[in-house]
Amino acid sequence: MGIQRIESATYGIDDLGQCVRFFDDFGLFPVEKTDEHAVFETRTGQTLHLDTRPGPPLPPPVEPGPTLREVVWGVDTREELHRLVAEVARDREVRESADGVHHTVDETGFGVGLTLARPRPVTVTPRPANTLGSVRRWNTALEPITRVRPLRMCHVALNIPKDGRERAVAFYTDRLGFRPTDVVEPMGVFMQAPGDDDQHTMLLCHRPDKAGVNHIAYEVPGFDDVVEGGNRMIERGWREARRLGRHTIGSNVFRFLHAPCGGRVEYAADMDRVDDTYETRVHATTPPHHVWALRTNRDQEAPASRTP
Repeated sequence: MGIQRIESATYGIDDLGQCVRFFDDFGLFPVEKTDEHAVFETRTGQTLHLDTRPGPPLPPPVEPGPTLREVVWGVDTREELHRLVAEVARDREVRESADGVHHTVDETGFGVGLTLARPRPVTVTPRPANTLGSVRRWNTALEPITRVRPLRMCHVALNIPKDGRERAVAFYTDRLGFRPTDVVEPMGVFMQAPGDDDQHTMLLCHRPDKAGVNHIAYEVPGFDDVVEGGNRMIERGWREARRLGRHTIGSNVFRFLHAPCGGRVEYAADMDRVDDTYETRVHATTPPHHVWALRTNRDQEAPASRTP
């Protein structure tokens, strides 16, 4: 089938201590830490690498400052891995590292890795919800989640220049087997990996007209995790990047935070799942960013009462 999921992501960073504190607060599991490098993982075994001295086989950064340097994609079989490596190697260098990752670059300059997928099975039990006619929770009050633990990196969004955007998308669709699910002509292309059922696994966004990391999204079990996870990050001193809401494309509930490693990270839940019968949608104009977003007037001064 081909690419199944994001296997790892590597950032080149400046402040290791700050980035370690951020992702510890975010809920990832620490795996390794040295004076120059740290590794975290999700519940499904994907790894996040934070490196203050990134070198080969990583390519040069596509933007100044801390940023994403490489995304490694997990492939289902060794035969498919060899096929994809040979396809990519037709017109660019591919180097294999000792850990079995084949490293190259995409059309924009982002590092791209290919390796065998190593998913770790997890059991997810959604919080039971009650509504009229469908009661799933009896005689039990809900408790705070207190510590949100992301299940997985579910998608990555990269900013790219407008010039050459067709070639940038074609690298992933024609060479790596991604398929466009939503093409937003003024903004970018949402794509699904061959072995994924999320509405999108990747977004190449040309609206900013420059290369850089946009965000990586992390799936959490449910709506409460999105809210409580974001609340905890704010309490720990981190800055929210976008108000709580539900996306139009993908339909997932979201909460974004500015990340010291560059770009943003997203808590995400309840993404649309689509199969091969889903037809690519082409949007001549950009759809609304969200179905809804949190609004409040609680902190505004109450209007003076009117006398009839």
